Amino acid sequence: MSIHVYNTLTSKKEEFKPLDPGRVKMYVCGITPYDSVHLGHARAYVTFDIIHRHLIHSGYKVQYVQNFTDVDDKIIKRSREQGTLPSKLAQKYIDDYFAQMKKLNVLSATEYPRVTEKIPEIVKFTQRLIEKGFAYATPAGDVFFSVRNFKNYGKLSKRNLEELKSGARVEIDEQKKDPLDFALWKASKPDDPGEVSWDSPWGKGRPGWHIECSVMSTSSLGETIDIHGGGQDLIFPHHENEVAQSEAATGKRFARYWIHNGFVTVNREKMSKSLGNFFTLEEIFKKFEPRTVRYFLLTQHYATPIDFSDERLKQAKAALEGIDEACQKLSQMPFNETLPGHLHNLEPDIMTDRVNSFNEAMNDDFNTEKAISVIHEIRNDALATINTKSPETLSKYLNTIRFLMKDHLGIPVVDEVKPGDDVAVIKKEREEARRNRNWKLSDELRKRIEEFGYRVEDNPDGTSTLIKKS
Repeated sequence: MSIHVYNTLTSKKEEFKPLDPGRVKMYVCGITPYDSVHLGHARAYVTFDIIHRHLIHSGYKVQYVQNFTDVDDKIIKRSREQGTLPSKLAQKYIDDYFAQMKKLNVLSATEYPRVTEKIPEIVKFTQRLIEKGFAYATPAGDVFFSVRNFKNYGKLSKRNLEELKSGARVEIDEQKKDPLDFALWKASKPDDPGEVSWDSPWGKGRPGWHIECSVMSTSSLGETIDIHGGGQDLIFPHHENEVAQSEAATGKRFARYWIHNGFVTVNREKMSKSLGNFFTLEEIFKKFEPRTVRYFLLTQHYATPIDFSDERLKQAKAALEGIDEACQKLSQMPFNETLPGHLHNLEPDIMTDRVNSFNEAMNDDFNTEKAISVIHEIRNDALATINTKSPETLSKYLNTIRFLMKDHLGIPVVDEVKPGDDVAVIKKEREEARRNRNWKLSDELRKRIEEFGYRVEDNPDGTSTLIKKS
């Protein structure tokens, strides 16, 4: 079954067909490392991790590039405030990014280019735009892209030039020939640190924001890529400007599919520092496990806003624990692990329809909300039939949940219950007490087991199951 994605460029859902069958080139805008990684970052990079994983499971070889914008006004400003070099500040927060993404079980990209590594390529790209008549240098040493010289400007964000000129997010600069023009190269300021200033045909300076991603994408993936992604706030002006300068330089389509994730909101307002509703991952992880946060982020379709609160995370935690507990019960069933593989098919493969439903959800624009609901259906089926189905069938339930959760959604289940010898002995003693109807001793032994961090669930056949306490 083919994958369909919602393409921001065409404003519709389309069948995904990469340029090179079997291979996908994907570029996702990375962080500007001037502060700690926050929940908005997690939403973006967990979203594209899910897309990355599903493409791999669908048989594609994925070349995934994610950049670091390691030179920027915000980095320079923050480095001054902290009395450190911009490069050291950037590295500090790049390290923080990798640490937090590892906790969230985000797969590594193929490549992580940095702006500071691509300065010669950025200068050449800018020169190319000047030569083609799409850019111009000023006496002060700045270089601007001429928006009106690119006839399709606005096609991604669905804005026209007159609307833009009347006000939306336009930088005022007397050097510009037109207020809509944007910077490709910025002349150094007298107080800029030396390490963020490079030689160019226009004098000392550094790149503008938008040109950086065009160069890092094309230098790593070629002039046309399959997927370009990022948050919805990047559609304009960043991605719009990427389209303009890239297609002006190459004469080719820049990206075939544009995918944008929705915002994280707090009380239905976009999370932002200015509103004081800003939460770093480090802060959140002190209260909730990273896998709970990942699960929470996948409970709604990636393109819709997701409202953050402690209560929502508690709900996610409870739902995830419900899956864990079911797997713990299944893992303690008397499976015959040495049973020859072909004998596992003595009963109909009851998982086929469920797995197909999961894949249908993921193929439909990576709909994790529906995919998770399928996993809960499998869980509910397993618990409803745990005392009637064969061990081999229950094993299929368990392994299917494990596989879909860990490999597809990147959320390992806590399914192994390995009590110490003391607990195992007490458990057997308690089962014997129940068989002898010694309820007082049974209750005492239950309490002793709970002291070891487990709770006990009794089964109709007289055995009991241990569940790890959360």
